[in-house]
Amino acid sequence: MKKIGLIGGLSWVSTAQYYKRINEITQSALGGVSSARIVLESINRQEFISSVIERKDEASACQQIAESAAALEAAGADFIVISCNGAHRFVPEIEKNIQIPFLHIAQVTAQAIAEKGFKRVAILGVRKTMEEDFYPSILAQNGIGAIIPNEQEKEYIHESINRELVHNQFLDKTRIRYQSIISDLSERGADCVALACTEIPLLLSPEQSPIPAFSTTEIHCLATVKCALEND
Repeated sequence: MKKIGLIGGLSWVSTAQYYKRINEITQSALGGVSSARIVLESINRQEFISSVIERKDEASACQQIAESAAALEAAGADFIVISCNGAHRFVPEIEKNIQIPFLHIAQVTAQAIAEKGFKRVAILGVRKTMEEDFYPSILAQNGIGAIIPNEQEKEYIHESINRELVHNQFLDKTRIRYQSIISDLSERGADCVALACTEIPLLLSPEQSPIPAFSTTEIHCLATVKCALEND
């Protein structure tokens, strides 16, 4: 089994879910009490958020991810998984300087959506995920269009993630508002929704969504185990 390099801490809540699901899927695949080979680099979310939001210093935020990626490579990881959608915007820059690949969350999510035949996906996540091009461009490569929430919806989603979800708080009223936003996005042409923040599926499961929903966390964890068990 390949050694999985996991960059976590963004937040610890979704990182814990990644560790749990990767090992549950591994045990199901291999039987017995099998568990995954994982080496974890946990970033201090406060430092990362201070760079991104308070100082608007993308270079500093990228450097934090890059240092963790280099540490995982030095620790013998065979590939890298980031348990955060938004941090994947830095992958094109970081991968130039390391010798092991990233398993990109947007790429495996786009493939999962394409396999189901959907064509217009709404993207829910933090502002960087909803506003930058890394998701729409990868979706487009798979023949899928992206629908982005409006400004009021983006503000609510972004703030609720940072106010509640990363603090391990999952409130019924927030879930109901997400369902309402998804319904509105469906009326604007979305035929499915990507839960493109790794904490969102802990608030709203795909089964609770008004339209077909894709948990990027679950898709990424399944792809991680598949990659770890593949022979080169």
